[in-house]
Amino acid sequence: MYVKLGRLVSAALAGLVLLSGSACGSGKEEGAVTVFAAASLTESFTKIGKDFEAANPGTKVTFNFAGSSALATQINQGAPADLFASAAPANMKTVTDTGNAEDTPVTFAKNQLVIAVRKGNPKGITSLADLARPGLKIALCAEQVPCGAAAKKALDGAKVKVAPATLEQDVKAALTKVKLDEADAALVYRTDAKAASAEVQAIEFPESASAVSEYLVVVLKKAPNKKGAEAFLAHVRSDKGMAALTGAGFQAP
Repeated sequence: MYVKLGRLVSAALAGLVLLSGSACGSGKEEGAVTVFAAASLTESFTKIGKDFEAANPGTKVTFNFAGSSALATQINQGAPADLFASAAPANMKTVTDTGNAEDTPVTFAKNQLVIAVRKGNPKGITSLADLARPGLKIALCAEQVPCGAAAKKALDGAKVKVAPATLEQDVKAALTKVKLDEADAALVYRTDAKAASAEVQAIEFPESASAVSEYLVVVLKKAPNKKGAEAFLAHVRSDKGMAALTGAGFQAP
């Protein structure tokens, strides 16, 4: 009883803080919104966050971008966050299964893999099967990470055996190996290769269609700013939010 009362008092005080800073009852959301999002959402969510802040003066969106599996673990261990955007249903499920989601997660985007190589494609890689060539250094995401799970599905479906030179904890890290010339190629999301198009080029391959990643988002049960999180989620799913996502290379859900 005392714990519940304490939570109610804390919630009431948090509400008073937000109200005290409001701009004459404008109806706009204010306060801090903390978003845990898959690394592959870095560019698009950063843009969406700036648009959201512009539409809601007094709001500050803080992002924690990392592999979805790592983010899910952080949330389940009590890390304070308002919203979770996962690059795969499996990682979202670990959060919902522990009762840390406020509502049912919704799918807001999809993504496909490409082969990222250095500009000019010095190794002449043109297909998924080429990744099995002897002597090539291939970077993959670890299997517990959505881009790793998608890569495994595509490779297994095509019966292509790859011995990766490195297994990374998020897609940005895998892509960085190619940028730094520490890998000849990496299986990454189309959106990440597009964001790094000044340094790498993307090789599309048909097998990626069998391993499409589904992105889900949910407001968290212990969100410090639940209303702000709900408003941000609505902004992500708005026409402007979807334009930012599709512009980055994501597919509509």
